[in-house]
Amino acid sequence: MENSEGVKIESTVVTEEPLISALDIALFVVIITVAYFWYFKRDKQSSSSEKKPYTIQPSSLSSIEQTSNSSFIKKLKSTGRSLVVFYGSQTGTAEEFAGRIAKEGARYKMKGMVADPEECDMADLVEMKEIQKSLAIFCIATYGEGDPTDNAMDFYEWLQNGDADLEGLNYAVFGLGNKTYEHYNEIAIYIDQRLEELGATRVHEIGLGDDDANIEDDFVSWKEKLWESVCSHYGIEETGEESNIRQYKLVDCSEVLPERIFSGEISRLKSYENQRFPFDVKNPYLSKIAVNRELHKSGNRSCMHIEFDIDGSKMRYDTGDHVAVYPKNSSELVDKIGELLNADLDAVFSLLNTDEESSKKHPFPCPCTYRTALTYYLDITSNPRTHIMKELIEYASDPKDQEKLKLMASSTPEGKKEFHEWILRDNRNIVHILEDLPSVKPDLDHLCELLPRLQCRYYSISSSPKVYPKSIHITAVLVNYTTPTNRVNKGVATNLLAQLIPTNDELPQPTIPIYIRRSQFRLPPKSQTPIIMIGPGTGLAPFRGFIQERDYARKEGREIGEMVLYFGCRKKDEDFIYENELQEYVANGTLTKLHLAFSRDQPEKKYVTHLLEQNADELWNIIGEKSGHLYVCGDARSMAKDVHSITVKVVMEKGQMTNSQALNYVKKMEQQKRYSADVWS
Repeated sequence: MENSEGVKIESTVVTEEPLISALDIALFVVIITVAYFWYFKRDKQSSSSEKKPYTIQPSSLSSIEQTSNSSFIKKLKSTGRSLVVFYGSQTGTAEEFAGRIAKEGARYKMKGMVADPEECDMADLVEMKEIQKSLAIFCIATYGEGDPTDNAMDFYEWLQNGDADLEGLNYAVFGLGNKTYEHYNEIAIYIDQRLEELGATRVHEIGLGDDDANIEDDFVSWKEKLWESVCSHYGIEETGEESNIRQYKLVDCSEVLPERIFSGEISRLKSYENQRFPFDVKNPYLSKIAVNRELHKSGNRSCMHIEFDIDGSKMRYDTGDHVAVYPKNSSELVDKIGELLNADLDAVFSLLNTDEESSKKHPFPCPCTYRTALTYYLDITSNPRTHIMKELIEYASDPKDQEKLKLMASSTPEGKKEFHEWILRDNRNIVHILEDLPSVKPDLDHLCELLPRLQCRYYSISSSPKVYPKSIHITAVLVNYTTPTNRVNKGVATNLLAQLIPTNDELPQPTIPIYIRRSQFRLPPKSQTPIIMIGPGTGLAPFRGFIQERDYARKEGREIGEMVLYFGCRKKDEDFIYENELQEYVANGTLTKLHLAFSRDQPEKKYVTHLLEQNADELWNIIGEKSGHLYVCGDARSMAKDVHSITVKVVMEKGQMTNSQALNYVKKMEQQKRYSADVWS
């Protein structure tokens, strides 16, 4: 019975049990659910990536906050604005110009905002047409060999690679460049043309500012005509209201705890006490000065060889790169401002942006003391621009001082002449102005708002990481000169560096904040490729690194190509820097030829360009017959231009080409990176 009952029961189980159990179903549902979410989340992300290839967002925000903050369109709409001014800035000038334009927009019933393209989703430009009477203005600098600034790089690439429909976008462009450089305002010109190609409407012709002449004058002249075009295009009139409205408001921070006060850090509070890799423009490395020695043998000038210790920093550099040095203003000048304005420099304050929607809450790290701001964050040694003259008028109690400031702030021929002579020619900085116009007593917080940011200084690295992986070398001339008003102006960075002398005892070694900026100034990939280097004075700096690298390769047993160096200085016995090193490289065969020009060792001045002309056969042999590389480093205004002219002439004569063919040949060398220049004006 049990057996039959047992069989019966077994039979019931076989015939009535489902093929898949409840547990199997549950597991199946879980697997399907996980697969569903995984697949569609990935698909959604992929789709989103395809639709928005260009999105730059602050790393410290959540994804929702990032999307919101990167949309300048949302900010414009939510705050009733119609004007946005983007800036591509390497030294702060373009950002300053952008701020001035946005501020003046109020006079034309166009409420404006300033925007950093690196922090915006520039694809949103297609939506500008949704805002009535909207206008986008671009203040764009070009630096290096026709490169965009770091913060405009992604926008530049987006324009190059994208095909957005920008019909309905109204725009204008002002470029900041330098005519001594070959690629004068190249980035601004490209952006101006590319926006039009994509369907946007140019409201006003492009402005080209020349920093080698008077970029302030160029900007003011363009800006005045810009507003005329804007009024005509939109059918609006100037309200006549002055735009001297404070962008930042003063906040008393006397109760802030000491550990919350900035003391010179560039971005992150206490970053010099707690260093974190990676190191960059906003997070420099506090490097010890390992070596600081004089290179000149005699004379009244000074040239320093300085070595920055980067051991343990994880920093890496390539031969030809630049190192950025963050300087600080002299305590003498800072104290002078406090004395002239009868101000307490140790008071703790903050400047807070009155525009709550602005991504830039403070003009520099706040809170801090006035002493810290004037020492580390503000440029008090350059020539102030005309808008500062205008803002100072209200603080002048003497009618004569008032009239002088009004004249220099005006755009009349007389005003421009006065500004050029009194400010630029006589080389006055803000301290000199306050001294020479004694009735002008601006509020110190307003002055801190007006002054531009103190910028880091770039130096060509004069060492090779193959030979010196734990240190960075630079070669810097001490800058000191007397102005027409018999004042002695001193270079901010070099005079600071001159004081940072390492000691042999156990005292803490002097330090300075630095970071590495990548360069396109590179040796050929193949060590056998012949090269010619032209670098008078401190133009020798990157070539010292080039020579070290080739010497290292030679000692490893690798074949190296010809290395020809043209070096020049005033007098052999005074300023022939690195003489012993260079002679040693000639002796061991690393340097094939060393052409020397000492301009003042004979009655008739002789320069490296004279020697280059004399050695036309050698020049053509290397760049023409052997497809070698030509490098130039130093003065852009005359030397580099002369080298270019001589090269074209030699190519034309030795290569039996027409002038047009020779120009194209040299142009092709530049495109192939066979003709490279690292120059300054």
